[in-house]
Amino acid sequence: MQNENEKSKINQMMSITMEKIREMGDVKTIIGDPIEAGDTTIIPVSKVSYGFASGGSDLPAKQNPKDLFGGGAGAGVTVQPIAFLVVSKDGNVRLMQISDSDDKVSNIIRSVPELIDKISDMVKSRKDGKENKEEDKKEENKAE
Repeated sequence: MQNENEKSKINQMMSITMEKIREMGDVKTIIGDPIEAGDTTIIPVSKVSYGFASGGSDLPAKQNPKDLFGGGAGAGVTVQPIAFLVVSKDGNVRLMQISDSDDKVSNIIRSVPELIDKISDMVKSRKDGKENKEEDKKEENKAE
């Protein structure tokens, strides 16, 4: 059975490990600082993965068994850029993903938002064109 001193050592190792992990990655790691490029602002977006392990054990000893404790802790962080948010001066925002695979299905799924934007713009321009034609006809009728 562990005594209070041994529990304290394990808790201390875990606390130090968690604190170091917090130092390695924060919100600025995931959503990077904006980069100004002319009329465009680029914001990097990354995926952060963490892993850590910690453990300890009593070591058998003939003298002062309370002082013999062995333990270790380790952690790792991976930061992988996955996309960029591109904000133009006129307020348009696009997500440009970084593709690390040639999977056709993933590429199609990634292109859907851009395709929807293009279709929406086409429909809007056609609608605006029809409204302008109707207004022109009304003005012609009034002039006659």
